[in-house]
Amino acid sequence: MAEGWTEVKATWQGEMGFLGENADGGTMQIGEFGEKKGIGPMQMLLLGVAGCTGMDIVSILKKKRLNLTDFQVKVRAFRASTYPMVYTEIHLEYLLWGEGLSNKDVEQAIQLSEEKYCSAGIMMRKAAPIYSSYRILKPGEKAN
Repeated sequence: MAEGWTEVKATWQGEMGFLGENADGGTMQIGEFGEKKGIGPMQMLLLGVAGCTGMDIVSILKKKRLNLTDFQVKVRAFRASTYPMVYTEIHLEYLLWGEGLSNKDVEQAIQLSEEKYCSAGIMMRKAAPIYSSYRILKPGEKAN
């Protein structure tokens, strides 16, 4: 494959289900296989942003040698009610668990991800505004 290109494929599994695959063998269920619910294509866009920014933030905080014990990115998006039913607003909530995590370090990691490194988020931001917030929690603390 030519440099710069990415290839994936979606193979129909019957009904409204597809099996998504990348060149490295990673797979994902798209839609429904009988009774088994999968992830919808629009939800996958949101998960792409969550995973992309999440990997950035974990990497940045690890490079700072911070004690991150758990991490979650929750995404909420408002979808237009008329076709093409695109997302019109996206909100990311970062939940970080650990000891000694400072607001300054977390905010810097989020800013670097959202403005420089997370290509999925930067691309989605061209389609809809993306807002974010974060919470630092103690290890074992419930997020609610």
